[in-house]
Amino acid sequence: MTDTKFRPRRSCLYMPASNKRALEKAKTLPADTIIFDLEDAVAPDAKEEARENACAALRSGEYGNRELVVRLNGMDTPWFAADLKQACESRADAVLVPKILDADEIIRISDLMADRNANLDTKLWAMIEMPQAIMNLGAIAALGAQKRLTSFVMGFNDLAKEMRAEHDRANFGSIMTQTVIAARAYGLNIIDSVYNDFNDPDGLEAECLEAKKLGFDGKSLIHPAQIETANRVFAPQPEALAEAEAIIAAFKDPINAGKGVIVVNGKMTELLHFKQAKQLVATSEAIGSLAK
Repeated sequence: MTDTKFRPRRSCLYMPASNKRALEKAKTLPADTIIFDLEDAVAPDAKEEARENACAALRSGEYGNRELVVRLNGMDTPWFAADLKQACESRADAVLVPKILDADEIIRISDLMADRNANLDTKLWAMIEMPQAIMNLGAIAALGAQKRLTSFVMGFNDLAKEMRAEHDRANFGSIMTQTVIAARAYGLNIIDSVYNDFNDPDGLEAECLEAKKLGFDGKSLIHPAQIETANRVFAPQPEALAEAEAIIAAFKDPINAGKGVIVVNGKMTELLHFKQAKQLVATSEAIGSLAK
């Protein structure tokens, strides 16, 4: 199991765990994160087989440096308990729980994970796709400081259905901002919702650019063809990386020792920019390590 503070999550690809060929293909795909899906992509009569396939994949050790996450069936389904237990025992990097409503559910899941996974460090990701979750964002995110919760994943397909709204991204702009603020307030990662038309690369790129501008770490994906776009957009851009390296070098110059504000390439630059620069470089280095 691999984890770093600046672990890239540019591309988080859902793969139906009932499809063994898809799981095999995932071993060769350049996605940062593979999400073995036991929920939406799996028919009821294939749930148990999908779970077995996902756990076998987790135990195989054949996915390189990719982060491996299991999306469980919901807490109100007959499959949840076994999904959670076996994903933890198979050393998933994280479990993604759909249709989270409130902080009490995060506490319940975390307690179950502690009971069944005492010596492991599987993390908890929460789908933000229900109106109740939007109303409870702050309380849910606050548990990131003391429970296993590390990440939010937006789910606009379900949220649109629950809102009885059209699936128009413009409807979710304020929700995206609220969720980013809640996540960052408590140090959580945040992944954007899927883009449903995998034959529309321009539309996907537009959504990725919007999400990156708002502060998202990456995009959840439904098709391998979407990986390249997400990886490219959410990676540090060459110009930004060069600027970050210049800021780091300037603050490390002995002539600037102890200074809180300096001039770099003609711009006033503060310590907060130094911290941002170090994070950007660390993220770039982590992306590079995935290819090794």
